[in-house]
Amino acid sequence: MSSSEPDIQLTIAGTGAMACLLGARLSSVARVTLTGTWSDGIEAVRRGGIVVEDSRECRVARVSAVPWGQRADPADLVLILVKAWQTERVARGLLSLLKPEGIALTLQNGLGNLEALGPRTCLGVTYLGATQLGPGRVRPGGTGPTWIAGPGWVVDLFRRAGIPAEHGPAGQVDGMLWGKLATNCGINALTALLRIRNGELLERPAATDLLRRAASECAAVAQASGVSLPFPDAAEKACEVARLTADNLSSMLQDVLRGARTECEAINGALVRQGERVGVPTPVNEVLLGLLRALIPASFDACGAPGGQS
Repeated sequence: MSSSEPDIQLTIAGTGAMACLLGARLSSVARVTLTGTWSDGIEAVRRGGIVVEDSRECRVARVSAVPWGQRADPADLVLILVKAWQTERVARGLLSLLKPEGIALTLQNGLGNLEALGPRTCLGVTYLGATQLGPGRVRPGGTGPTWIAGPGWVVDLFRRAGIPAEHGPAGQVDGMLWGKLATNCGINALTALLRIRNGELLERPAATDLLRRAASECAAVAQASGVSLPFPDAAEKACEVARLTADNLSSMLQDVLRGARTECEAINGALVRQGERVGVPTPVNEVLLGLLRALIPASFDACGAPGGQS
């Protein structure tokens, strides 16, 4: 290994939009390997690297890629960026990806991922956005900080890659996760059902009302669960995020447009179930969840096909 070669081995579980975006950016400070079950994504990255396109440039990041289950170099850090419904599969193989002292970091949407992944995993929340343009091709979307409840060297790794990152205690980052859940419950669900960009929610009064009510339900469940959100008004925050990411296609909409399974169970479903546990009604999210379930393809194999990306 040359003195200029990064000494951190980073494995990213996932090959979708966020996996490609972070894989490309972190490749400047770590040796990156993507692993997942999307064969077209793996092959595209193997052949041509990760292609990041925006309005100013198109650049290529050369990284490694292996199919899920194939041996990869043991990692100092495993970044979990699969869809929430694929988390249990990743959890079963996580230890085989890690060095003895290695750790994992989940930056996934929804609730329950950290618990499923086990004690070697740290919680993180990112407000970065990305749109998948094709296998191994991604366009950056919304910008924002990444919060990490993990070792300082992980935060430093992100910062050295030019990714705004902050360290926070687990309770604070858990509040950030619930804060993101409040915006996702409305924005992701409604854009997926209506097949519109985030900003259009604010151009349709009925959609705006549902957005605000879905986010407010999440805030009520969080309060009853003893979780402090990082903002005083969830409805206003959801509208602000929709405005700041007006041109974005939400991750759930991208799934629907591909005919793929969505993360509705880990987002709206998780909120509804927690609401039932703490005695807080969530009627808007219940209806959104039922409609989203109707969009999910009828059958999936263990690898997430058809339509799955990981």
